[in-house]
Amino acid sequence: MTRILGLSGSLRRKSFNTGLLHAAAAHAPDGIKIDARTIHGVPLYDADLEAEGTPQPVLDLRAALAEADGLLMFTPEYNNSVPGVFKNAIDWMSSGDGAALFKGKPVALIGASPGGFGTILSQNAWLPVLRTLGTRPWFEGRLLVSKAAGLFDDEGRLSDAATRDRLVTFVRGFAEQIAKG
Repeated sequence: MTRILGLSGSLRRKSFNTGLLHAAAAHAPDGIKIDARTIHGVPLYDADLEAEGTPQPVLDLRAALAEADGLLMFTPEYNNSVPGVFKNAIDWMSSGDGAALFKGKPVALIGASPGGFGTILSQNAWLPVLRTLGTRPWFEGRLLVSKAAGLFDDEGRLSDAATRDRLVTFVRGFAEQIAKG
């Protein structure tokens, strides 16, 4: 069984990226389990707060990452780059002893946006961060979901069959890469 931590970097209730994450978890191919998580509850990074003890939401995400064979990041794109709240969560997860959890970890990026270019600039902007953390980014596949407003229902669930098929293919490819080591 390949275990993947799926992490949505959006806080919005009906987020396209969280909807994409839940679709990935619900339709994961046989032999793949996606632990679907969000960054809700992660406070703004503050070294003084960290000195008092790492917040529980951060500890929970670190534990999920430690148990996972790979990390699948569902990233929105804000102002042509990474969302601050998502970067903040990764900064918390990788602070102190958390940095070791990222070393050599296979990582793939997915993103959905209402615009016409998907999240291409956000995904590109994550690469220096992933390099700094020592991860193993998966470059063989790319999933950019554009014009997302027409692909999800009123509750934020993925309703487009073609996008769901692309998502399943992407997840399968990433899991196969993880299995190869």
